[in-house]
Order: sequence, then structure tokens, then C-alpha cells
Amino acid sequence: MTSVDVRQATSGAADRVAAPSLDPSERSFWVGLVVVVLSLISALATYLILTGLTPILPSGGVVWTALFLNVAVIIAMIAVITWQIAGLWQAWRAKSAGARLHIRIVALFSLIAALPALVLAVAATVTFSRSIDSWFTGRVRALIEDSRGVAQAYVEEHGQVIRNDVLNMARDLDAAATLVAGDNEQLRRLVIAQAGLRDLPSAYIIDSQGKPVITAVEDERMAFATPTRAALDEVEAGLVPLSISMEDIRITAMAKLASYPGWFLYVSRHVSPKVLTHLQRTEQNAAEYTRLRQSRGNLKWAHALMYLMISMTAIMAAIWVGLWFAGRFVAPIRRLIGAASEVSTGNLNVVLPEKRGEGDLRRLSATFNTMTRELKHQRDQLVSANEQLVERRRFMEAVLSGVTAGVIGLDSDGRVELASRAAQALLGLDERELIGRPLGEAVPAFAPALEGQSDQQQKSARSPNPVTIEVGGNERTFAVRVTHEKASSGDVGMVVTFDDITELVTAQRTSAWADVARRIAHEIKNPLTPIQLSAERLKRKYGRVIHEDRETFDKLTDTIVRQVGDLKSMVDEFASFARMPKPEMADDDLRHAVQEPVLLFREGHPKVRYRVEVPDAPVVTSYDRRLVTQAVTNLVKNATESVESSTDSHAGEPDWQGFVEVRVVAEASRAIIEVMDNGPGFPKQNRMRLLEPYVTTKGHKGTGLGLAMVHKITEQHGGVLLLDDAPATAERTQGARVRMVLPITKTAAEGVRSTAEVAIPSAGAGT
Repeated sequence: MTSVDVRQATSGAADRVAAPSLDPSERSFWVGLVVVVLSLISALATYLILTGLTPILPSGGVVWTALFLNVAVIIAMIAVITWQIAGLWQAWRAKSAGARLHIRIVALFSLIAALPALVLAVAATVTFSRSIDSWFTGRVRALIEDSRGVAQAYVEEHGQVIRNDVLNMARDLDAAATLVAGDNEQLRRLVIAQAGLRDLPSAYIIDSQGKPVITAVEDERMAFATPTRAALDEVEAGLVPLSISMEDIRITAMAKLASYPGWFLYVSRHVSPKVLTHLQRTEQNAAEYTRLRQSRGNLKWAHALMYLMISMTAIMAAIWVGLWFAGRFVAPIRRLIGAASEVSTGNLNVVLPEKRGEGDLRRLSATFNTMTRELKHQRDQLVSANEQLVERRRFMEAVLSGVTAGVIGLDSDGRVELASRAAQALLGLDERELIGRPLGEAVPAFAPALEGQSDQQQKSARSPNPVTIEVGGNERTFAVRVTHEKASSGDVGMVVTFDDITELVTAQRTSAWADVARRIAHEIKNPLTPIQLSAERLKRKYGRVIHEDRETFDKLTDTIVRQVGDLKSMVDEFASFARMPKPEMADDDLRHAVQEPVLLFREGHPKVRYRVEVPDAPVVTSYDRRLVTQAVTNLVKNATESVESSTDSHAGEPDWQGFVEVRVVAEASRAIIEVMDNGPGFPKQNRMRLLEPYVTTKGHKGTGLGLAMVHKITEQHGGVLLLDDAPATAERTQGARVRMVLPITKTAAEGVRSTAEVAIPSAGAGT
């Protein structure tokens, strides 16, 4: 199995292999193929030998040699398969594509190959065992024994005849011993005559050493064979030994000649060659049968092991073929899985090779390549369209970033799709709190402006009333406009624009209150002077003549004079607020505007502790000293009144004391005047409303113009007035902090700076 690459179509990109750990190399394939072929040849040769279909007899040595060869081939097969399975296991542990499918197919092939082979091996072993047992039944053994007995009986019959002949011939010779005594020739003729009477083709008289003494009859086909010592000993003992010669095909007998001391009669007779051949074969077969019967257990085990080896060879070969086929079958699927994984990561440049011989799987690869080409084409189009949208969005954001009004884009369901930076800043919400949410949920105050609007209504409609929203603890007023847009697809979208008109509303209120204050000051101030003068004249003229209840008369006239004075002071405040003068800017040290009001209040309010912290270096800027001093005076006055109003609430705390702190902080481009106290502090909600005229937290004690005047003076100087909570310290657990943030202007007049550097303490405290 050759490894298959999943190639990328991008130029210069390296080819990627879908699952290299699963495909064996070309060399391993050929090695496995050679081993499989050798194993099949070995198994076939073994089978042919065992079944007797070859000239080679299945002897023990042949069987064990074949067994050794099969074991060697099986070990080689196991090594090849183990190497491939190890690679497959590593791929499965690495969770490579197609590894599980590969393992399942290999397991299925192995099971299909193993079951028939094992069944065949068991059946062959049982059949062979029964066949072996049938060879050694009683009938077969009796038949072999009977055949052997018949052959031996025939031989014994021939032996008995020649034994009788040799004994009778020896008696006749012994009887004629006196007639032929000492005459060997006559003895030879007597032996020949006796041999002829008994049809003996060969007859000899031999001595005790087995050497012929007299050769009476000699057959050319039967040469004299010297008898063995054992046979000579048996003759000497009076026995008649017999011997059969398969070479000369004859039977020989010897007898002792009693009348001839030391001599023996030696005769031979031919035997039928067929009888001897059958006798020899019968003996051999009987011996082989006995040997087989004694070793049939070993024979069974050898053949059973041989069948097992053949089965193992078949199984191993089938497993290797299964591995090879599974690799060939899974390779396209594995490539497809790897390519699909690449596509899932966004790589649409993957191209699957379309190989011949893969059939429908090749069509699958072709279909996948067509799909990736279409996806790539569509993605390129989407990317191009998205880039155009991004460019347009950037252009719109660039346009909207320069617009101070807030802009929010909504889809047909009223969900926020776009929120400009100005909109986020005005609403105090970030993009995550707006995008994707219904506008009525993200900004509930805008919901009435969206209700009742439909695509049949006019394209643009302004909210009938300004919308007030609390942002950062302060109320902000917005003018909201809703514009409807209808796309070509029929979906309706909306664009909500809104402007922060809080300052405009505040300015309108301030202007209205200034006009009211001017009219009040004009209408009330005129009669106040006559009323005061009349009360004083009544006291002087009638004070001397009224004797009864004079004390009550004086109290009433004093009350009229005092209340008229208070009204005059209030009218003066109205007039001051209405005629707020234009500041006269001059470079001066800002520390003077802070120190002077504190010195005045420190003398008039001994129960309140004051502290002033100013930089050692002068803080020179361009400002109207009178107006800024007036603003600081109002702030210190409010702080003093705030801590004095808290005295009753801290009656049970003997260590508590009212505390007012004034600080000047100089920075690179601005100066900050801070006034802090340890009073009750500002309310948590709508603090910025305190900067509007006639808004106060003092009940009926104040006119509500103090902070409004401070705010106006701060704005006239180009600064910002901030209201927040005082930071907690060891001396202050609560309280208010007012910060006037004024810009620092550069001056070229060093004389002004040196004039401003007067001896003002950097910090002071008093009671």
C-alpha cells in the first residue's frame, strides 16, 4: 500500500499527508507480499506431502522439517503483521483520521479468515486422528499377523522337509561308514547318490571350521556360503540349524555325522523367489506396522501441529491481505476525513487526488474537490463583499465619529446593529451593552419613541417630548429622532439619532430665571425703601408717646426693619444673578482668591475648623479675582452651613467637629479649587440639578442661587464645575466636594508672577 497525499492547490505550499502513520511504505508492502507467497507455498507443499500427492514420503524427518519451515514462515508473517499493526495502533492512539474504521475492517477480515481456518484445522485433526486409529484396529493387526504367519509356515514347511532330508541322509552315510572308511572318493559318490535321491542341488561335507572337505554336488547358482560359528556350535550340539539366503534364494541345513568325527553334512535347496519376496515384504510391513503402532501418538501430534501451522499460515496470510485491503479501502476515506478536517479549519485549498482503480471512491473525491472549489469561490465572493462592507462601515464610523449627536442603527426587529462612539458616550454604555439587544431593553427611555412607528408612517418623526435619562447619576435630556428605512428585500430598519440638550435646557431655565429675577428685583425693591423708612419714622415719632406695651411696639417696628433688610439682601442677590457682570480677566495668583474668604469665615465661625492647602509656588492664571473670590466665598459659605446643620445629628459624639477644607491643585494645563466638608453631602441622584437656579437642599433657608452663580462664573472662565462625594479620611467619613476646574493661561509678564508671590501660608487650620 502506497501512502497517499492530500495536496493543497496553493502555489508554493507543501503537500500535506492526511494520515502518514497508517500507510506502510512501498518496501514493507513488497516484503509482506514475498512472505505471504512463501507462506502459501510452504503450506501447499506441506499439504501435498501429508496427503501423499508427492514422491516424498511423509516420514518423521520430513514432517518435522516441513513443520520447522512453516514455523519460520509464520514467525516472519507475525513480524510483518505486528509491524503494521503497531503503526495502526499508534495512529489510533494519535486519533488519526480513519484509524477506527481501519481497525474495524482488519478485525473483521481477521475474524472471517480465522474461523474457517480454525474449524478446518480442528476437523482435519479429528479426521486424521480417527484415520490413524482405524489403521490399528484388531482386524488390521490380525490380517498382518496372519499374512506373516502364512509366510513363516511356508518357510517352516520347507525347513522341515530339508531337515528331514539332511537327517536321513546323515543316518545313511553313518550306516555306510564301514564300507567307505578312508575312501573319500567313494564317500563323495555315496553323497551324490544320496543327494540325487532327495533332489538336493547342493551337498557338502565340512569340518568343524566350516570348510568343505568333500564337495559332492555343487550348483553353479548356489555358491558355498561358510556357516557362522553359532550355526557350527548348534550342529556340534546335535541340532539342525536352518538358514535362508535371500541373495541365492535358497534354504540351507546342517547335520552332524556321528561316524565321521569332526565332520558335518551341509545341504542346500532352492526356494520359490516369490515366496521369499513375500516373506521379506511381510516381515518389513509387520515391523513398520509395529513401529507405527508404537509411535502413533507422536504421529497424531505431529500431524495435528502441522495442520495447525497450515491454519496459522492461512490466518496470517488472510490478516495481511485484510490489512492491505483495508488500507486500500480506507485510504480514500481517510484522505477525505483529513481534507474535511482541513476544510473545517477554513482551508479551502485542499485538493484530493483522483486515483484510478478506486471506483466510486474516486467519484467521491471528485465530488469533494468540486465542493471545495465552489466553497472557495463563494467564500472569495463573501470575503470581497465583506471587505466592501468593512470599508463602508469604516467610512460610516469615520463620518459618525465626527458627529456629536448619537446615532444608533436598528434592524427590522428593533435590535441594535450599530452604535456610534458618540451614542455610547452620551448613554454611558459600551458596545457590548448595546449591540444585538432590543433598543427598548438597552435604553428603556427610548422605547416610547419607537412605539407606534411603522413603515406606513412618515419616513422621519421626532419624539414629541425630550427624553430624560439618568447617566452616571445625573439626568441628561436628549432630543430623539427616529428615521425609517425600507430595504429592497422589504425588511424595515430604523436609525435613531439623538442630541444632548441638557445644557441647552439648563441655559433656557437659567435665562428664564434671570428674567424672573430681574423683574422681581425691579418690582420688589421700589416699595422696600419707603416701608423701611416708614417703620423707622413711626418708631422715632411715636416711641416717646406710647407708654403702654412699649416693648411690643419696639419689637414690631424692629421686625419690620429687619425683614425689609432681608428682603433687600434677597433682591440684591436676584439683581446680582440677573446682572452677572462680564469677567475682567487679569493674570494673578489663584491662591489669593482662596485664602481671603477662608480668613473671613474662620473669624465668624469659631466652632468650625478650616484648613487651606495651596502649593508653595504661585498658581498664576488669567481670571477675574472678584468673581472667583465671590464663587469661593459662596462655596465656603455652603460648606459651613452644611457642617453647622449636621451638629445636631452628631450631638452624641463629643469628638466630632465641623471641618471645611479648601485646596488648590496646580497641574500642567489647569488649576483645581476644591472645597470639601464633613457634612451630609450631596444627594445621590440628580446632583447636577443643584447647579440650576432656585434648586436647593436647604429647604426654606436659601434662594438656590449660590451654586448657580458659581457655575456661571466657572463657565465664564472656561472651566468646569464638578459635584461629587468627598474622599473618606480619618477626619471625614462623609461629606461633599465641589471642584472648580479652571484653565491655566501662560503669561509672559514675570513681574506679575513675582508680584503674585506674596507671603501666603501653604496650609492653615483654626477653630
